[in-house]
Amino acid sequence: MGIFDFVRNAGAKLFGKDKPETHGEPSKPLRTHVQDHGINPENLHFRFQNGVLIAEGWVPDQDTREKVILIVGNVDGVDKVDDRIQIGRPQATAGGSVPNQFPGVPGAVGASTSMSHKSPAEAPWSSKTYTVKSGDTLSKIAKEMYGDSSKYQGIFEANKPMLKDPDKIYPGQVLRVPTL
Repeated sequence: MGIFDFVRNAGAKLFGKDKPETHGEPSKPLRTHVQDHGINPENLHFRFQNGVLIAEGWVPDQDTREKVILIVGNVDGVDKVDDRIQIGRPQATAGGSVPNQFPGVPGAVGASTSMSHKSPAEAPWSSKTYTVKSGDTLSKIAKEMYGDSSKYQGIFEANKPMLKDPDKIYPGQVLRVPTL
C-alpha cells in the first residue's frame, strides 16, 4: 500500500536502549509483539532499510494486514512503515513445499511467484487512520470523524486487540477509524 508515518518516540518499547534500525535482529521482537496482540506472525518478516521498517509476507485478510501495520508502527523508534504485506496464502510447489521468501531468516517461509494473493496496491486500506493528540479520547475522535461521539465503540472494536480499554490511548498512537 505504501509508506505509513508514525510518531517516532511513542509506543511500545521493544528494543531497550537500541535504536530499532540498529538492533541486530529487529524481526524477532516485532514478530513477538504481533503475536502478543493475537495475530500469528509465522508468515511475516520485518527489516529496516534506510531507517524505514519494511513489513513483508502475507496475512489472511485486509483487517489483519491493517492491524499488523499499526502494531509495528506504534513501536517506540519506528516512524515509517513500508507496507509490503500481501493478502492470501502461498501456493505450494509441486512437491508440496512453500519456497522461502526471506532467505537467511531461520524458519521463515514466504510467497512464491505462484502465490494466490492481492498485492498491497490492489488491496487499499478499508479504514482511515488517526494520530492521537494530547487530550483526545475515543469519544472526541468519534465526534471529529463521524460527527457523533457515541460511535467511539466502532473505533475501539476496530483497534482490538491493540486497545484493551477504550480509555487507554496515548498521544502519538495511530488508530484505525473504520468507515461506518
